[in-house]
Amino acid sequence: MTEPAALPAVALRVPTDEDAVAWHRVFADPEVMEFHGGRAAELSVYEELTARQRRHDAEHGFCLWTLVDADGQVMGFTGAQPWPREDFGPVGEIEIGWRLGRQYWGKGYVTAAARTTLERVRASGVGVVHAMVNARNERSIAVTRRLGMELAETFTLPRSMEQGNRYRLDL
Repeated sequence: MTEPAALPAVALRVPTDEDAVAWHRVFADPEVMEFHGGRAAELSVYEELTARQRRHDAEHGFCLWTLVDADGQVMGFTGAQPWPREDFGPVGEIEIGWRLGRQYWGKGYVTAAARTTLERVRASGVGVVHAMVNARNERSIAVTRRLGMELAETFTLPRSMEQGNRYRLDL
C-alpha cells in the first residue's frame, strides 16, 4: 500500500489592503472563476472582502486568510467565515472555503490550508463547519472528501440556477 504524498507547507495570514489587489489579479483567470460568476469582481469588491475578513479575524479568531507560497506570493485564500447570506445556505453557521490561482491547483495547497483552517476554527470553539460547492466543481468536492466532510444537502444556487451541494463536518 502506498503512503499518500505529504502535503506542502502552507502559510496563512490575515488579508492586508494589498491582498485585495493580489486577489483581484489572481482571480482574473476565467478558469479560477468558473464556479464564481465566470470573471473576477471589481477591485472594490475585494477591498471590501479583505476588510471584512480582518474584522472576522478580530471578532472570531478566523477568516478567509490569504494563502502565500514559500516566496511570499499570494496564491489565493483559504479559511472560514460566518456564512454571509441570509437568503439561503447555512444561515448563522460557519462556512469553510478556498479559492486558488490556477498555477497552484493539484499540488495539495488547498487541502493543507483547509486542514490548518479546521484546526484553528476548532480551537476557536466552533463545532461544525459547512462548505458550499457547485455540484460540477469536482476539484472542490475532492477537497471536501479529503477533509472528511459529508454531503448534507443539495439545492439550487440562486444566481446560476445550477445544483449546489452543502457539505458538513462536525469538528
